[in-house]
Amino acid sequence: MAKQQNRVQVIMECTECRHSGQPGVSRYVTTKNRRTTTSRVELKKYCKFERKHTLHREVK
Repeated sequence: MAKQQNRVQVIMECTECRHSGQPGVSRYVTTKNRRTTTSRVELKKYCKFERKHTLHREVK
């Protein structure tokens, strides 16, 4: 019987690119611990379309 995995892969998407009319959205893939972090993750990451660090949120 296999152990249940606590770490899951999540997709981070730029919030500024999503709301602007630009044709492209910056996305990153990372992992999070499902047990300790139940809410959605928010991190500042580099957006190559905006050319600056912006807020990236977890997408379902």
